[in-house]
Amino acid sequence: MTPRGTAEPQVRPGFAEDLSGLTDLYNHYVLRTPITFDTVSLTPEGRMQWFLSHPKDGPHRLMVATEPAASGPERLLGYATSSPLRPKAAYATSVEVSVYCAPDAAGRGVGTALYTALFEALAGEDLHRAYAGVTQPNDASHRLHTRFGFRPIGTYEQVGRKFGRYWDVRWYEKELSGGGTGPVGV
Repeated sequence: MTPRGTAEPQVRPGFAEDLSGLTDLYNHYVLRTPITFDTVSLTPEGRMQWFLSHPKDGPHRLMVATEPAASGPERLLGYATSSPLRPKAAYATSVEVSVYCAPDAAGRGVGTALYTALFEALAGEDLHRAYAGVTQPNDASHRLHTRFGFRPIGTYEQVGRKFGRYWDVRWYEKELSGGGTGPVGV
């Protein structure tokens, strides 16, 4: 038997049954960190529209990492998403990606497993670029995104206020394999 916390994370698409655990995990970051700029905890009902915007196929995905359990339910270790970058039609071949890991899952390869599965799932989609916004400072997220081929492209300085101070967000960009014919004239 593998001791708790040492098994390889299992990654799969998210299910409706995950919504409560996903919300609890996200609320940790809402209430205790500047990593998300939400400032009020959410409910599973309040996250339902977000959940439904990530179907099991297409460019907007939700991947969940769990830890196998010897008995009882799986334990949620984290999740990754690809979401629309912006609502206008010309942005359709770009996605914004994010990853959230349970606080006690840090350093276990959960973020790597999630992004590996997410980018494998997106490989056949008509996508050209992925973007990630990372509140600064966040060395772990910088390392993760660099490992996956993202490069920093700029920083929104003091763009969000949370916990009584202003925070910068560094933006990262990654080229994806799909996305049509490439750049067009401006």
